[in-house]
Amino acid sequence: MSQFTLNLIVIGLSFALYIGIAIYARAGSTAEFYAANRGVSPVMNGMATAADWMSAASFISMAGLIAFTGYDNSTYLMGWTGGYVLLAMLLAPYLRKFGKFTVPEFIGDRFYSQTARIIGVICLLIISITYVIGQMTGVGVTFSRYLEVSNATGLWIGAALVFCYAVLGGMKGITYTQVAQYIVLIIAYTIPAVFIALQLTGNVLPQLGLFGTHTESGVKFLTKLDQVVTDLGFNSYTGHHKSTLDMVLFTLALMIGTAGLPHVIIRFFTVPKVSDARKSAGWALVFIALLYTVAPAVGSMSRFNLTATMWPGAETGETFSQPAISLDTIQNDPEKQWMRTWQATGLLNWEDKNGDGLIQYYNDAAAAGPAAEMATAQGLAGNELTTVNNDIMVLANPEIANLPGWVIAIVAAGGLAAALSTAAGLLLAISGAVSHDLVKGAINPGISEKGELLAARISMAVSILVATILGLNPPGFAAQTVALAFGLAASSIFPVLMMGIFSKRINKQGAIWGMLAGILSTLLYIFTYKGWFFVAGTNMLEDNAANWLFGISPASFGVIGALINFAVAYVVSNATEEPPVHVQELVESIRVPRGAGGAVAH
Repeated sequence: MSQFTLNLIVIGLSFALYIGIAIYARAGSTAEFYAANRGVSPVMNGMATAADWMSAASFISMAGLIAFTGYDNSTYLMGWTGGYVLLAMLLAPYLRKFGKFTVPEFIGDRFYSQTARIIGVICLLIISITYVIGQMTGVGVTFSRYLEVSNATGLWIGAALVFCYAVLGGMKGITYTQVAQYIVLIIAYTIPAVFIALQLTGNVLPQLGLFGTHTESGVKFLTKLDQVVTDLGFNSYTGHHKSTLDMVLFTLALMIGTAGLPHVIIRFFTVPKVSDARKSAGWALVFIALLYTVAPAVGSMSRFNLTATMWPGAETGETFSQPAISLDTIQNDPEKQWMRTWQATGLLNWEDKNGDGLIQYYNDAAAAGPAAEMATAQGLAGNELTTVNNDIMVLANPEIANLPGWVIAIVAAGGLAAALSTAAGLLLAISGAVSHDLVKGAINPGISEKGELLAARISMAVSILVATILGLNPPGFAAQTVALAFGLAASSIFPVLMMGIFSKRINKQGAIWGMLAGILSTLLYIFTYKGWFFVAGTNMLEDNAANWLFGISPASFGVIGALINFAVAYVVSNATEEPPVHVQELVESIRVPRGAGGAVAH
């Protein structure tokens, strides 16, 4: 059986499972569509939340970013997991106790303002659409490789699938689908990691293999990896090379951004009791840890395997020789079939610049290192591995390591499960904001439940279309695009939720101006250094890093935006009247433990 046929069977079976679950658990009311009728158990909700949160950025892109940067990109791991602790301790139980369906609804009621609610909707839409672009990017990458179609075609196939099960099932169907998707993605991530850890270090557990001994050379694996990449002129894998200030801010942006993500927050509205919200967060952390403790090993081992492909001497520990692979080997060696396959997607490419029949691999920007010195002596034209998209590393890793075909097929299904589970959660957050907060809350308060449910499904369908179109030209790799969404959530939603729960003095004027100041300042900074949307010919991957304000990257600016939000809200609130007494009493009732066994009735 060919690899393509095997991929098609495994991916097709997983799709059939998701659609079948959506049909079986189809939402018949707004309570089921928005919050699964508040009947999801903590363990199941924890698993669904883990799948909702561990997106294409976590499964496909994060290890790729770690692979090519090393220690400096461990910020993704620390920020995202640390943020979940904040969410579990500071927000989830209190928001569940408030007893509403959506984040903007909480904002509108807490700050006794329809304007605040609408601004919350706008912020949610900006965050969620940016986030879902990253998921569609991952879907396109996965489909383009495993179904051997173009990236654009892959995006449209993924959009059609999400439409089938998200529009039908709502939160009820999505919850059960995400449980299935979590099982698929965690198996798909772990199995190849175990195989490769055994190959390179002899350890069954990838976490131990990362700090174990490289089998071929007999030295510590990370020491060997450092030696290989520095020989090629790249920065050391375990070294610290980025701005410390930017790393700290980026980690904080991911943390508070995680705590402010609307599509994750609404998962805690699905459990029966307030105490279950905390339990759900605890279970979610357990399920998330199963992938996140493996990711550093996957990143480092995929980098080593790629290098060993281009420079076979690296794996055996031979004395440094020219890091290159012949074109003849690429074209005719069955073990290099993966290179030809990924080249067809456009995400991997090479060019024989000096016509010597070899593809050289080294950092041609480096001033030192054996590879750079050799290149200068031989008059080589530069690194000839011209394109290596970070997002292919996890997906290509089993092929590079020559693992069995069934493992490759499972990884394909896992990558799609990760991207589609989060895309569905994001689209549900978008549809809830539009139908419940905008249509019913502001435009047509008298709309029937049937009409609201139709509006929710239509808004979700439109959101899928918009996200797919924008996904054709994303502002970065999947994880980079998602990081921008975290920055936007950090600067807008997180501060207003924190102040709404823990401060009785913040009033509607403070909340409105704080949200506007936070998200607008962050958007302005992102657009300034990432490029402006919809400008023909603009390459949004090109950051003007040399001109960053105090060396702060666009993805890290969310922390500054959050501080601006807090400051503006505080100043404006203290310059205007206090919130009404009943609102202050409401804030107090949310925070006190009394009644923690059940939701407050509204």
